[in-house]
Amino acid sequence: MASKITLVLVLSLSLVLNSAFGEIICEDLPRGTCAFAISSSGKRCLVENSVAKDGTTAYQCRTSGVTVDKMTAVVETDECVKACGVDRAVVGISSDSLLEPQFTAKLCSAACYQNCPNIIDLYINLAAAEGVILIELCEAQRTNPHRAMTELKSSGAAAGPISSSYEINFVAAGPVSSNEYGASLFSTQSSDGAAAPTSSQDYTQASAPSN
Repeated sequence: MASKITLVLVLSLSLVLNSAFGEIICEDLPRGTCAFAISSSGKRCLVENSVAKDGTTAYQCRTSGVTVDKMTAVVETDECVKACGVDRAVVGISSDSLLEPQFTAKLCSAACYQNCPNIIDLYINLAAAEGVILIELCEAQRTNPHRAMTELKSSGAAAGPISSSYEINFVAAGPVSSNEYGASLFSTQSSDGAAAPTSSQDYTQASAPSN
């Protein structure tokens, strides 16, 4: 009994010290903040599950083999989770959600694309792994959502989720600044010569069909 209490105290002290020094270790994160987090070592965190003999499912935050360039010690904000339409309860890392038009519309919105570089960096690389350029997918989503989904499906996107044993280097595709991330998509001229939207409200209005 005493040994169990000692172990709990040691783990609690470890969490306090890591928080005090701003260190993020995936295995120390609760499930609610695990997905889309980046450890202090620059590795993405992911949620993994395991099924016990009694049929119950346990969830654990793990360090993945995915290395992120230029970003470390990140726990994604609730604002970005909501703006980008991602799910903190997601298990593993997968491009499956890119096949969902509603998700892609949120991911490509100005509120997400301009303000959430961590999530955008993840999906830039997930899309690239499927042979898709995210900024082009977002432009197609804004102008012709049906075509965007058709092209994405034809690329063979959405392989199975990445586990903690999977090793890959994610090199940030472009600047880390959230403003710079959105600049090429939202601060250029559209194909019809009109100024591209610069806010989520403008983006919604620009995406709405004309009467």
